[in-house]
Amino acid sequence: MRGLVCASPGSMTTATAIADAIRCAANAAPLVLQIDHAVPLDAVMASGLTDVLIACTNSAELTELLSLLSEVRRAAPACAVVIVETGLSLHEIALLFSAGAYDFTSSSATTDELLARTHRALGLVTTIRIPDVRVVGHPKIKALIGESAPFLKVMSQLPVVAGCDAGALILGETGTGKEIFAQAVHYLSARASRPWIAVNCAAIPADLVENELFGHVRGAYTTAHASQAGLVREAEGGTLFLDEIDNLPFDAQAKLLRFVQTKEYRPVGSSSVVRADVRIIAASNQPLEQLVTAGRFRQDLFYRLNILTLSLPPLRDRRADIPALALHFLQQYASEYRRKVSGFGALALAHLIERSWPGNVRELQHVVERAVLMAHGPLLTMADIEQSGEAPVPVESFRHIKARIVASFERSYVEHLLVVNRGNITSAASAAKKNRRAFWELMRKHKIDPERFRVSQ
Repeated sequence: MRGLVCASPGSMTTATAIADAIRCAANAAPLVLQIDHAVPLDAVMASGLTDVLIACTNSAELTELLSLLSEVRRAAPACAVVIVETGLSLHEIALLFSAGAYDFTSSSATTDELLARTHRALGLVTTIRIPDVRVVGHPKIKALIGESAPFLKVMSQLPVVAGCDAGALILGETGTGKEIFAQAVHYLSARASRPWIAVNCAAIPADLVENELFGHVRGAYTTAHASQAGLVREAEGGTLFLDEIDNLPFDAQAKLLRFVQTKEYRPVGSSSVVRADVRIIAASNQPLEQLVTAGRFRQDLFYRLNILTLSLPPLRDRRADIPALALHFLQQYASEYRRKVSGFGALALAHLIERSWPGNVRELQHVVERAVLMAHGPLLTMADIEQSGEAPVPVESFRHIKARIVASFERSYVEHLLVVNRGNITSAASAAKKNRRAFWELMRKHKIDPERFRVSQ
């Protein structure tokens, strides 16, 4: 049994006993680690040789294990984590599943049961290899964090969008990270060494849009005592990002359309045509097709911009990424504000996972920033998180939370298989050891569209 690690955040008794049992029953020698700062667990994970991590925990060690799961998801997304728990509540188990655990069993389970669960996890990861969709590091690309299926789908499209100069449109709710993804497209493209210019169309007064985009010559206005270059000129050779393009006035849309089509424009007050080599990336938090139908957005401009599209998922559709995102923001602001905060309490992290997040990742970022500033100890508590004003999540019934755990596991498992098999239902069903019809029923139950996972060649 290659690539097996038994680990514990605290007492090593259970981890050692499990390792001894596996040695006897499976003729294998798992690596046994105590999770602390002296053990380079991240190096073990990043080596790519770890297929299964068996993590032993109890309520007192839950916070350390949640941090571990975040690190494992980043360093080795194909590694299946099996939890061996002692005295965890159903709510705590749900929290571990939300953070990315593959399976769990009790510390009182027999060796045969543990081996069966381990073999099942090994069967999954030996059949599946997650495609490499990580973005190559660039100092100007902000962190793109996540391992959920909807996030990986968008990440897999980035190289395609960055690899050509066609019009690109990024759609998503407020706070989903449209500008960050637009920056990633620019800095992964052949234009990376040229200017990146971003402008929020909603922030420009309607009567100044043309002047801001294309500039003006001297004398164009009574107050135009000198010529002024516009944003298009500033972005020469690079990328111009137009955020909230749905706020662009109809007349300005016509001028932008002409530039997108011909790469030519006239500064305000000029009789000369100027050529520019600029890629346009636009973004909107509104359904542009509906705005076209309503006559509020030009259809021809929509078609020109919508050649390549990135549709960013809201945070509520990628809850499995919340622990890693929250930990990233915590570390960022703890360092920036020099606060001695190192992690989240279990209830605080559960609260973050369960919130509705209408403001998406940006709202999560602001909540964590405020909590770090208001923290009274090394771990953020419910009291710190609730400073943001949203009511705490009510306690659920046993039946409700059990149904939610099962549904969450099924959906995440099916989406995971579809991601690694690029939307091929037959291959995904085979990997799950289910017939195609049964797998399709699971997809229909959770309203999963396989087209979301098919990457264009």
